[in-house]
Amino acid sequence: MRVTLRYFASVREALGRGSEQRETAASTLRALREELVALGEPYAQALAPQRAVRMALDQVMAADDAPLREGCEVAFFPPVTGG
Repeated sequence: MRVTLRYFASVREALGRGSEQRETAASTLRALREELVALGEPYAQALAPQRAVRMALDQVMAADDAPLREGCEVAFFPPVTGG
């Protein structure tokens, strides 16, 4: 399926792009993240499992077991703090 990926803050800086469209065989957010990490650098470092990265599905925060669908938008970003 084809999905739109959006990257924010330090994830965007590490990948050198703010967005891309990609074909994926992943069925969940977790599987998509694992698929991207398997591509190697710079994805492997930016989205590594031990890194704190939040995910949103169609602009709503989502757990990593959330199912993907054709044409969905997935956003990756670091956790933020406010003051």
